[in-house]
Amino acid sequence: MLTASLTLDPAFTVSPVHRRTFGSFVEHLGRCVYTGIHDPEHPTADEDGFRKDVVELTHELGVSTVRYPGGNFVSGYRWEDGIGPVEQRPARLDLAWHSTEPNTVGVDEFMRWARKAGVEPMMAVNLGTRGVQEALDLLEYCNVEGGTYWSDLRRANGTEAPHGVRMWCLGNEMDGPWQIGHKTAEEYGRLAAEAARAMRMIDPSLELVACGSSSSAMPTFGTWEATVLAETYEHVDFVSAHAYYFETDGDLASFLGSAINMDRFIEDVVATADAVRAAKGLSKRIHISFDEWNVWYQHATPSVPPKDSWPVAPVLLEDHYNVADAVVVGNLLISLLRHSDRVRAASLAQLVNVIAPIMTEPGGRIWRQTTFHPFALTSRYAVGEVLRVGLATPSHETATYGDTPLVDAVATHDAETGALAVFAVNRSLTESITVQVDTRAFGGAELVEAVTLANPEDPYARSTVDDDASLAPRPNPTAWRDRDVVQVELPPVSWTMLRLATR
Repeated sequence: MLTASLTLDPAFTVSPVHRRTFGSFVEHLGRCVYTGIHDPEHPTADEDGFRKDVVELTHELGVSTVRYPGGNFVSGYRWEDGIGPVEQRPARLDLAWHSTEPNTVGVDEFMRWARKAGVEPMMAVNLGTRGVQEALDLLEYCNVEGGTYWSDLRRANGTEAPHGVRMWCLGNEMDGPWQIGHKTAEEYGRLAAEAARAMRMIDPSLELVACGSSSSAMPTFGTWEATVLAETYEHVDFVSAHAYYFETDGDLASFLGSAINMDRFIEDVVATADAVRAAKGLSKRIHISFDEWNVWYQHATPSVPPKDSWPVAPVLLEDHYNVADAVVVGNLLISLLRHSDRVRAASLAQLVNVIAPIMTEPGGRIWRQTTFHPFALTSRYAVGEVLRVGLATPSHETATYGDTPLVDAVATHDAETGALAVFAVNRSLTESITVQVDTRAFGGAELVEAVTLANPEDPYARSTVDDDASLAPRPNPTAWRDRDVVQVELPPVSWTMLRLATR
């Protein structure tokens, strides 16, 4: 059997675990909002029409922040359409997803949902078809106590207290030719800087996110970040990163190595941001908001309805995930945690129905996809400090990444409670790997729990609405401790969590 080893030391830390790493995303796209979080005819619907079963699974998933209302949708969105009496709100064409937006759910409804779900709202402003003034109006509506036109209108609409939104995205994917109001780096950088300066005149404490490249495969990647940050560096706190992964041409081995691409993406953005910092002679560091990431089979499901129709909440981007997809999602979380010194926020795109860990039937049942589980367990047990892991692992050749480590892992340690968690994947298609975890630096560690998500007979097995439990992580009976070493066997194509208690 193949073997690998991990060495852990509480002195070798990366950064504190940031709760915002476990964010998600709700966009007015497909069935994410309507028949997703909002379904007034559902048996569990509350007084605002929100599904209580979705709120319960959002809690279970461990979501910390939710980005809203887009995504591509935001670049054509008039936020004023979604406030005031619902019966008076206009329906609009949504050009991004070729749908009709009824505006039944808007700013105030989403904020009420966020409170029910216990998540921090993260708002995006439209810098595609709109600009600085509209961003200021939305900020005033959301965050000013009262005594002004927009804040008093919020109060008149039934929300006395400000929404208090701290984190704001300055547009979305503005480098993408598909984006409404697509701009060059120079055009966007100047607009984002102007919006940021003006928004800080209302509230200097805001945390602002400038648009980075919408993909590391964009032809302008790197130069876009450098140009945008040259304009905005002094005025923003984050630059965004977006990445989606999927298996192509039956190359499962390369797909399982997707986190290698995420690692490189993050490191390249950090290098570019730090180069701008050096050129400007500044001490402030820009962090990354990885506010769109997931597995997404972009050509497998419809991305827009037929051109002769503009439906409300059509079935779009409803990928059904398998075990291998869940292993990749777990590995991408390992990458995000590994870079916690610079990745301070992230958003799994999206929360419900649309490339999502949670699926719903309109008016009916709810179920967890395979990808739900590694996210939920990592969010629950990754606490304290992220540790630098000393990893020795065998490797194999992949078509995309060449020599690819078979085991990837990260660990977290909470000094207050002594809780130590290890998250690991086995990327081998056929071989189990025995991993030995050296805990000598902790003075020993007791094994609390070992769980593994795998299906060696079929890595393409999927959960369904009728059975979302069979492919959930199960206790791993191979885990045991001998003095300062914890050993566990990782089956092929698997994600594993070890929980230890240190003295």
